[in-house]
Amino acid sequence: MVERIVCFVACIMCAIPFFIVSKYDTDSQTPIPFWSGDTSLKSKLKDIKGYNRQMAKLYGKCAWAFVLTGGSFFFTKWLGIALLIFDCSLGIYVVYRCYKRILAQFS
Repeated sequence: MVERIVCFVACIMCAIPFFIVSKYDTDSQTPIPFWSGDTSLKSKLKDIKGYNRQMAKLYGKCAWAFVLTGGSFFFTKWLGIALLIFDCSLGIYVVYRCYKRILAQFS
């Protein structure tokens, strides 16, 4: 039972930064980057507010994915492990593809 609690707490700790970005950077004047340190977005984007709204939604979905993954550890350990592997591998690719679509939409 202790390992399930530790995994849940670890997933919640992964979700918290995504929740913070999705909540507080929605109305920011600077674009929300996919990778930290990307400074080229400001010159690429035409509508920064619209871009930030879409990116905040995407980061909110990422946060909820980690919360659900953490909660799944309480049902069965193997489901939680499978979802965590998905979140950290194929899930990153899916989020990257969504980011590229959002970037193309607002460029």
